[in-house]
Amino acid sequence: MALTDTAVRSARPAEKAFKLADEKGLFLHVMPGGARYWRLKYRIGGKEKLMALGVYPEVSLKEARARRDKARALLGQGIDPNDHKKAAKRTEAGEDSFERIALEWHARHMANKSESHATKTLERLRKDVFPWIGNRPVREITAPELLSVLRRIESRGAIELCHVTKRICGQVMRYAIATGRAERDPAADLKGALQPVKARHFAAITDPKAIGELLRAIEEYTGHFATQCALKLSPLVMLRPGEVRQAEWAEIDIEAAEWRIPAAKMKMRDEHIVPLSRQAVEILESIRPLTGRGRYASPGFPT
Repeated sequence: MALTDTAVRSARPAEKAFKLADEKGLFLHVMPGGARYWRLKYRIGGKEKLMALGVYPEVSLKEARARRDKARALLGQGIDPNDHKKAAKRTEAGEDSFERIALEWHARHMANKSESHATKTLERLRKDVFPWIGNRPVREITAPELLSVLRRIESRGAIELCHVTKRICGQVMRYAIATGRAERDPAADLKGALQPVKARHFAAITDPKAIGELLRAIEEYTGHFATQCALKLSPLVMLRPGEVRQAEWAEIDIEAAEWRIPAAKMKMRDEHIVPLSRQAVEILESIRPLTGRGRYASPGFPT
């Protein structure tokens, strides 16, 4: 049976709290001290929940019913009205703005990055993103809206920077999704919408004089000895830096002057056999006292 204004006004406190039920889950919770609270009981995801709708008499019976109906409309869309209410409060306070979440992501994600990389990332956001969507609730940002921001960068001819900024925005959006502040990543919908980055080919050194200068520079290298050995070995085995970096002592036969790389490493059907020249063997023998007890011949060599 539905409540009436008279029944609500005349409700008096008792020794224990009690409820006056209205319709569709709405009820008035009367406390022993006299306070009266509107509550909505509902179910979502197989669980029963309660939602606060206000305090009587500040919120009348008519207003409580209107709030109940709004909450039930959200339930009809599969949205938890309590979660929706919390999100609205965060948005109003600016807690769910793109800038706020991006700064939170930056503080966490960049903690183990180099200072220069972290600084550049933040500069890109502050210069090219925050002025346009920094104050926007992150869950409301659309793909066309983000595309508009990125095309401002693209219009300057900074195509590579445009793609880097898109990737950063995508990381921020995925962080927002993971922390319950957004439902999708609009950056993921922009595939093919930006000008592609032109591939850059770095010329090989073919001038004998330049090759000599490179070899002398390697000989004069003052960094880690294992790194110097790997640099000296590279032109003697004609392999990629990553393959030299992953050279394992178990693959190297000094006596036979061979380096047998497993097929799986080379993405080939058969193992790859690299003949080792006298100079290559000398380099490996010079480093063996330093790294021979470990797995890799030249640990620490950058790829």
